[in-house]
Amino acid sequence: MGRFHRHDGDDMHTHDDGTVHSHEHGDHAHEHDHPHEHHEVDPDLLGDHSGYQTGRERIEVLTDIYAENDRLSDANRAAFDAAGVTCINLMSSPGSGKTTLLQRTLAALQGRRRVGVVEGDIETAIDADRLEGFGAQISLLNTGDGFGGECHLDAPMVAKALRGLDLSQLDLVLIENVGNLVCPAEFNVGEHAKAMVYSITEGEDKPVKYPVMFRSVEVVVVNKMDLAPHLDFDMDLFRSNLEKVNPGVTVLEISARTGDGIDAWIDWVLARRAADGQAPGSGVENT
Repeated sequence: MGRFHRHDGDDMHTHDDGTVHSHEHGDHAHEHDHPHEHHEVDPDLLGDHSGYQTGRERIEVLTDIYAENDRLSDANRAAFDAAGVTCINLMSSPGSGKTTLLQRTLAALQGRRRVGVVEGDIETAIDADRLEGFGAQISLLNTGDGFGGECHLDAPMVAKALRGLDLSQLDLVLIENVGNLVCPAEFNVGEHAKAMVYSITEGEDKPVKYPVMFRSVEVVVVNKMDLAPHLDFDMDLFRSNLEKVNPGVTVLEISARTGDGIDAWIDWVLARRAADGQAPGSGVENT
């Protein structure tokens, strides 16, 4: 679908080479060979698309694409609801520990919930392979055929991935979105809840630098707490920054590597299912 996205007020733009501005997308940040000076941003220049001769037409096209995404998102949600399945969209930047958390989650829920996973990555089956052996259905979705590799999953992609899952035999679907702190939050895919994994190695400032992601989620799982003694991470400052963009959001401190705090995450997942009013699948104990 290309690297474009919408901002507050449905202002949308693409990421084409040669534009006067850019964003960091996951692990492909743009580097410059000249020193940076710190300046105040001129509000009149924010979201300025006057350089595009096709600016108005471009926005109208993107509006249509988002409308189509939202239509298919509703269809995905209807399919989950019809099957009595709860879907959680798990997002993060690359390397924050989503897959390790999913391994812990699948192990904890094995025999208690019938789980399916939509595994999203630009290339390879590395993460999908790591999730084998826990009794879950897994549908791999690579986005590499997109414009250099899509930096997010959207509703049409998830609809395609759902063909690889038998929803009638599931209670829960976990979507591991492409590692990126921007675009995944902007596309509804039919989920009942958005969650994110955040590594303390990323620093305290990301909630205010990437507010769309942090504002979109119901829970922030702060991972790699086992590294806290070796870092200068300020949890109070992080929580303060997070509160500025998503007041009252649930915060769980965990170590996916050691397993510390995982029970709180599992409790959140199970409580989120109960909040949906969904009955457990046949033959699965609701505990």
